[in-house]
Amino acid sequence: MKRTCLTFPLLLLSLYLPGQLPPVFSARAGETARVDPLTRVYLLPTRVAWTSSEERVRNPGVLLTPGEGQAEMTPGVAYCTLSSSETEKASILLDYGRELHGGLRLVTGFGSDRRPSLVRVRFGESIGEANSQTLNSEWKVGFSTDDHAKRDVVIEIPRDGSIEIGNTGFRFVRIDLLESDRTIAIKEARAIFRYRELPYLGSFACSDERLNAIWMTAAYTVHLNMQEFLWDGVKRDRCVWVGDMHPEVMTISAVFGYHDIVPRSLDLVVAQYPLPAWLNRMSAYSLWYLIIHKAWRDHHGDERFLRSHADYIAGLVEIVAGKIKAGDDEGFGRKFLDWPSSPNTPGVEAGYHALLAWAMRDAAVLCNALDRPDLAARCEEAVSLLKQRVKDPNGLKQAAALMAIAGLMDAGKACEEYIAAGGADRFSTFYGYYMLEAMALAGRHQEALDIIRAYWGGMLDMGATTFWENFNIAWMENATRLDEWPVEGKRDIHGDFGEYCYPGYRHSLCHGWASGPAAWLSARVLGVTILEPGCKRVRVSPHLGDLEWAEGAFPTPLGLIKISHEKRPDGSVETRVNAPEGIIVES
Repeated sequence: MKRTCLTFPLLLLSLYLPGQLPPVFSARAGETARVDPLTRVYLLPTRVAWTSSEERVRNPGVLLTPGEGQAEMTPGVAYCTLSSSETEKASILLDYGRELHGGLRLVTGFGSDRRPSLVRVRFGESIGEANSQTLNSEWKVGFSTDDHAKRDVVIEIPRDGSIEIGNTGFRFVRIDLLESDRTIAIKEARAIFRYRELPYLGSFACSDERLNAIWMTAAYTVHLNMQEFLWDGVKRDRCVWVGDMHPEVMTISAVFGYHDIVPRSLDLVVAQYPLPAWLNRMSAYSLWYLIIHKAWRDHHGDERFLRSHADYIAGLVEIVAGKIKAGDDEGFGRKFLDWPSSPNTPGVEAGYHALLAWAMRDAAVLCNALDRPDLAARCEEAVSLLKQRVKDPNGLKQAAALMAIAGLMDAGKACEEYIAAGGADRFSTFYGYYMLEAMALAGRHQEALDIIRAYWGGMLDMGATTFWENFNIAWMENATRLDEWPVEGKRDIHGDFGEYCYPGYRHSLCHGWASGPAAWLSARVLGVTILEPGCKRVRVSPHLGDLEWAEGAFPTPLGLIKISHEKRPDGSVETRVNAPEGIIVES
């Protein structure tokens, strides 16, 4: 097998702009230095969630007031003091109001000792996590929440100075003074919020505030994960996982429009896993790569980027098509959809078979666009063969959704017998997007809206400010919210659930693959369907369900399509569309 590898294109090499260094540095240093493309903002906590005692923690409210970020050695400065005795330690828990990515900046004052003081800083996506232990006591099933990013740090802090700590995803921070008979003074404890400054070009609003909150939370979830590259989670795994990217790419297109983080992330992963290796060492993720390319070209018409991957796409198509013989889908190694579907082996087999058909269908379009009709024909033949050996989904909603999208099962049947059965029960944050898409194909938009309200809205009810790696609505019963202290007799929504690679507090509460409702509401309720690459021709056909009105904007390479729908007294819908010049709008 020929080994095909993309060299890093200019898109990847331009991740950081060259740094403008002071003249004392050499020209070579200036050429190799890079400016951080992300913005750093210092945020105040929104509340003091807890202190160990009023005696040990004095003046905690000082930490909620603005400061200059500068240590002061003048009289009259207000501080929060933490004082430990021989037997009691001082601790404080701060809430920053919503999920962030970054760390903590402490500005300190006097202390009872001139030497640095030893403190423990714990970051948490929930109150339970911020108060939890790490390492051996939490390796119940082989994992620690310190994996991928440190969230539990023991560090010496200076007196009358400042220090920055941490680089992870969090909402809560707990600070413990570890030394006995010691007092420290903290003037400021600001979160370091590290993010990309991006305008939210796309928008969505409707007569249901719950759906509005879900759309914005989904958009923000992906925004946080747009770091140096497009990550899956800001606490864990902080990596480019191609399969995880597809819902993120759909949300980015609907909210932010074109952003080079998507091409650069695909450039990176292809360079990391040259053919004949599967991307991320998972054959399903190589299939998602083809689906992502098709979706990106549809929305943005980026032919230059597509052609920069032409050799890799051709090599991958040859490998995949070569393994599909007489409709057989063996030879692809481990078959993976998402974690919750994993125990249902027959269902995963059926879903993977459909994912192959979907990827080959999209690959045929790509190959034709790349002037490779020979490869397009091989893709079409592969799809035809796969359709001859359709497998039973074995009750798995994930599989039925893929089968409907790939044309291996009637969408109405997929929804009636599998996806809509039990409503939001057995939905998943990743494949829930494809379940919603299958419901749209079956014309069951109202039921899809109800499921979005129950499932993604259920996370909001449990305190979510970003959407999670996984969620089951059954977890909500007798459970404490993530912004509440776990109590005896109730379940901790974060610490008591999760499995596979995300048990307990290792569970990521900000995972980009959960953002599907943002893309779905824009495409299905606002009703924007792309008919020609680059959005040169679109259809606007709303599906309001029980909504009285919906409005928003949809980014395209030519500008924003502005849309409003309002239900008339007779139930019909009045639609107004304002599209940029060069876009043909059909209804």
